[in-house]
Amino acid sequence: MVIFYIFAKIFIMNVHRYIYDEIMESLEHFPITAIIGARQVGKTTLAKQVMKHFENALYIDLEKPSDRTMLSDAEQFFKFNNGKLICLDEIQLLPEIYPLLRSLIDDEQFDIKFLITGSASPDLLQKSSESLAGRIAYYQLPVFLLNEIGNNYNLENYWFRGGFPLSLLSPTNKQSIKWLDNFILTFLERDLKNFGFSIPSETINRLWKMLAHVNGQILNYSLLSNSMGYSDTTIKKYIDILTNTYMLRIIKPYYLNTKKRLIKSPKLYFRDTGILHRLLNIRDFNELFQHPAYGNSWETLCIENIINTFNHAEPFYYRTSGGNEIDLVLTAGGKNIAIEFKTSSSPTVTKGFWQALDDLKSEKAFIIAPVKAPYPYKNNVWVYPIQEFLQIKNLI
Repeated sequence: MVIFYIFAKIFIMNVHRYIYDEIMESLEHFPITAIIGARQVGKTTLAKQVMKHFENALYIDLEKPSDRTMLSDAEQFFKFNNGKLICLDEIQLLPEIYPLLRSLIDDEQFDIKFLITGSASPDLLQKSSESLAGRIAYYQLPVFLLNEIGNNYNLENYWFRGGFPLSLLSPTNKQSIKWLDNFILTFLERDLKNFGFSIPSETINRLWKMLAHVNGQILNYSLLSNSMGYSDTTIKKYIDILTNTYMLRIIKPYYLNTKKRLIKSPKLYFRDTGILHRLLNIRDFNELFQHPAYGNSWETLCIENIINTFNHAEPFYYRTSGGNEIDLVLTAGGKNIAIEFKTSSSPTVTKGFWQALDDLKSEKAFIIAPVKAPYPYKNNVWVYPIQEFLQIKNLI
C-alpha cells in the first residue's frame, strides 16, 4: 500500500506538471497563490512539490490540531517567519485569518509569500474574495483529465472510475469502488462540517443520490423540493454547497444574440463520473452500459474534460421551447462553437440540432462520440472522439 501511494504521488506530479509551472510563476508576481479544487485531487502533493524549490518554506496543515495551535497567535507567528514561503493547507478551516494575511502583505516591513490550498471555491470562501481581492491568484486543480493521463488508462476504465487520482489509479475496480465509497462518506460526515455547514449528512446524501438520477437534465428546484420536503430556497442552498465544493457543475442557458423563446433554467452535471456511478450503485462498466444513465454519464465525462481543457471559453447549453437544442455551446471573443454528445459509434442528430445551429450562427460544430477517428458528418459538422477533440489547437 505504501508503494501504491508513492506511485500515486509521482503520477499526480507528472500529470499536473503544467499547473506546477504556472504556480511557480504566480509566486513571483502575487503575494498569495491559491490552489483550489475538490478534496483528494492532489492539491497537497502539488503544494509540497512547489515548496521543495524554496530554501525557506514552511508547511502548515490546518487539519492537524497541533499545526493549528501554532497559529493561536498568528500575527506573531508570521512575524517570526518573515521572509519565508508559508503554505496553509485547507485554508477554509481557518477563514478568520484572511484579514491578517491582507494586513501583512500590505505592510512593507514584511516579505512573506503565501501558498494556500482550499477545497471550496472563492465564491464559498467569501471572506477571501472580500479581503484579498487583487492580492491573490487562483488556480483550480480538477480531477485527472483525459489529455493529461494520455494512454496510461483506457477510456472505459477512466469513464467508469472517474478522475480522482486514488480511484483511477486503484489496482482493481473493487478497490476503486471502496475508495469512492469512503470519499463520499467522509465528505458527508466530516468535510461539510469542516466547511461550517450544520446539515444532516442523511439529508445531503439523499439529495445527492436524487441529483445523480437527474444528472445532465434541466434543474427543477420545485420537483426536488417536493420530493425532499424542503423549500425551493433550501434545495438551492444545498445544491450551491455541492457546487462550490466541486461536486456539481451548473451550466447556464445560452441567451446571446437570439430572439427565440429559450429554456431559462440551468442544467446540472456531476463533476466526476466515478462519484456519479457510486451514487447510482453501478458496479462495473457492463452495468453502466445497460443503465439509463449511460448517455448522461458520457455527456458528463465529455463536458467536464472540455470545459477544463478549453477553460478560456464560457460554457452554456442551448434549448428553445420548440425543441431546438445543443448540448454545449462554448463562447469566447464574440464567437461560439456548438457541441453535441452521442454514445453511438454511428451518431446521428435530429432536425432540432440543425435548427439550433442556424439559430446560433456557430463558427464550428462538432459531434463527440466513441468513434475511432475524426470524420466530416455533413454541412461542416465534424464527428470526433473525445480524446482527439481535446487536442484541437485554437478551437475557439
